[in-house]
Amino acid sequence: MADKKSFLKNIGSFFEEVGDLSRFAGRFFKEAVSPPFEFRELLKQCYYMGNKSFFLVAVTGFILGVVFTLQTRPTLEEFGAVAWMPSMISISIVREIGPVIIALICAGRIGSSIGAELGSMKVTEQIDAMEVSGTNPFKFLVVTRIAATTLMIPLLVILGDFIALIGSAIIENMKGDVSFQLYFNQVFDALKFSDLMPATVKTFFFGFAIGLVGCYKGYNSKKGTAGVGKASNSAVVYTSMLLFIIDFIAVFVSDLFYS
Repeated sequence: MADKKSFLKNIGSFFEEVGDLSRFAGRFFKEAVSPPFEFRELLKQCYYMGNKSFFLVAVTGFILGVVFTLQTRPTLEEFGAVAWMPSMISISIVREIGPVIIALICAGRIGSSIGAELGSMKVTEQIDAMEVSGTNPFKFLVVTRIAATTLMIPLLVILGDFIALIGSAIIENMKGDVSFQLYFNQVFDALKFSDLMPATVKTFFFGFAIGLVGCYKGYNSKKGTAGVGKASNSAVVYTSMLLFIIDFIAVFVSDLFYS
């Protein structure tokens, strides 16, 4: 009986959390389209999230391309299909592996940062002070950050994918004596609109999810400084789970349209 009550309580808490997050998202859309607009803060957040995350994304993308190529090449050699390496690597990275891995990296880097920053401001009553001074803290802190992640994550994914292909091309040049021109000619011949469009569109949803959950957890942080760490940690966990759900939906929908 106790286990049943605990299970029902957890289910109720889950749906309550989903409802609160939905209301938070609805408030974002309402505030995002109403003046005044905080363009300066938006640009600041775009610079912070994009510039500060570029090195991490670049290293992740390069290692992804190198490792994926090194692990795949022996199998293709057994079947005499090494010539298909550029096509297979490019489609796999651009369609699925690149967006998901880089989004998860950004969830850890950006999502936790947003959660900790807003959580610290919440528990030290800086957000309350902004309300007293006549500033709209939701528009200044939340709207700008969610908009920035929505805009910057697709750019980071594109850069990460390109660097991953460069890493793969380097391995192919070393192992198979394939020139960079030949490698990228095969890459662009293999990629189609049906590969690029869904992969690009879903990264905007990835960015929105990272910003939304990070802001929600930080903005509603409680229980003092301990709540800041909890907000930062739960922002990464919830965002990671949400990214996989969004990816599943995106793959399912794109399969219906392009099959």
